[in-house]
Amino acid sequence: MKLDICHVTRYRYDASVTDSVNEIRLTPRTDERQACYQHRLVIEPNVQLLSYEDYFGNRVHSFTANDPHRELVITSHSTVVTRDRDVIWKAAWGSEESWNRLRSADFIDGNAEYLLPTSYASFHPSVIHFASGIGGEDDGVFGFIRNAATAIYEEFEYKPHSTGVHTTADELIGIGTGVCQDFAHLLLSVCRIRGVPARYVSGYHFVGDLQGRDAEFEQASHAWAEVYIPGVGWQGIDPTNNNLIDWRYVKLGHGRDYTDIVPVKGIYRGTAGQTLQVTVDVRLAETG
Repeated sequence: MKLDICHVTRYRYDASVTDSVNEIRLTPRTDERQACYQHRLVIEPNVQLLSYEDYFGNRVHSFTANDPHRELVITSHSTVVTRDRDVIWKAAWGSEESWNRLRSADFIDGNAEYLLPTSYASFHPSVIHFASGIGGEDDGVFGFIRNAATAIYEEFEYKPHSTGVHTTADELIGIGTGVCQDFAHLLLSVCRIRGVPARYVSGYHFVGDLQGRDAEFEQASHAWAEVYIPGVGWQGIDPTNNNLIDWRYVKLGHGRDYTDIVPVKGIYRGTAGQTLQVTVDVRLAETG
C-alpha cells in the first residue's frame, strides 16, 4: 500500500535565538516490508543539511541555524510503499531449541545491546515482578512475546498526555496509564528480562479507513517493538494495539530505547521560553 506522510515540527520562541544545532531522524527505512520512494525535508529558516547513518543504521540529518530566528519549522514529506511481510512461521525453531539458542553465550554476546536494561526499559523490581507473571514459554519465543504484548495491552490503559517523554517502564506500572512509547518500553523490559532481544521502533501508524478518508482524531508518531525470534528473525509487534506489524505501519528507525531515535532533538542559544507543536498526517497516496 502506498502511503503519504507529512510530519511538521514547529518551535516558537519568546525571543530571538541563535546557534540552533539539531539532529533529525525522520527518514523512513527501506527493508523487506517497506520501501521509501521519496523523502523531502524543508527547514525554515533555510539551512544546509548534512546526512549520515548512525550506529543502528538510521538515516540522520543534522543542521545548524546560526542566524537569529523566532521560529523553527521542520517539515518532512515521505512516500512509502508498505506490504504485509510474508513471515514463514514454520521456520521458527521449536520451543526448547529456540530458548536454548537465546541463552547461549555467543548469542547473548552478539545481542547484548538489545538485552541490557536502559533508563527507559528498566529492570526495576516492579518490572521484574510483572515479567514473572507472563507465561507462554512452552509455546516458544513467539508465543511468549504474544502473551507479553497482550498482558500489557490488557493491564494498562492508553491515555494521551498521562505520561511524558521521560516516563520509564516502572513508572508506567505505578501510574497504570500511558502512551505508545511507554507500552513499547515496558515490552522491551519484559523481553530483555526473559532473555529475548528487543529493540525500540519509531514510526507511524495509518489509522484512516480503506477509502482514503482521514481518521477523526489527531494522528501522531507511533512507537512499537521488534523482537528476535530464532528461525524467523526480527518481528515487529505493537503492544499499544496488540497487533503484529502490517502494512499500516511505517518504520523510521530503531535503537535500544527512545533516546537512540528521538525524531527531532537539538540545542540553541537564547531564551528558555518556547512552545512546540507537532502535527502528523498519514494518508493513502492517490493513484493514477
